[in-house]
Amino acid sequence: MNNALKEKAVSFLQLVASGDVREAYKRYSSPDFRHHNPFFQGDADSLMLAMEENAVTNPDKVFEVKQVIDEGDMVAVHSHVKQNKADPGGAVVHIFRFHNDLIVEFWDVGQAIPENSPNENGMF
Repeated sequence: MNNALKEKAVSFLQLVASGDVREAYKRYSSPDFRHHNPFFQGDADSLMLAMEENAVTNPDKVFEVKQVIDEGDMVAVHSHVKQNKADPGGAVVHIFRFHNDLIVEFWDVGQAIPENSPNENGMF
């Protein structure tokens, strides 16, 4: 178990969600950072600019960590992300790969929370 990497992954996401995107990248991303979000080019700057734009558009974002799982140099953070307090939001999993204690690779997958669901357990 690598609590230091778990803390870095969560801190990165908390900074991004609060609008401190550049600080998150400055503290935690490697110069070799790459990501797998299909909507942007795979370099750090492209994703960072998109995250900054989202922070400006959604200044009241709500980010709540539900689970954090680590294995070796990988950390997965399962969260409830809402663009604002009234938004039902979505379940999001951010996956990080670290090298020398910095994020070198990043994945994110999300699922919108449906208005009506037959699952009595909920998404979290």
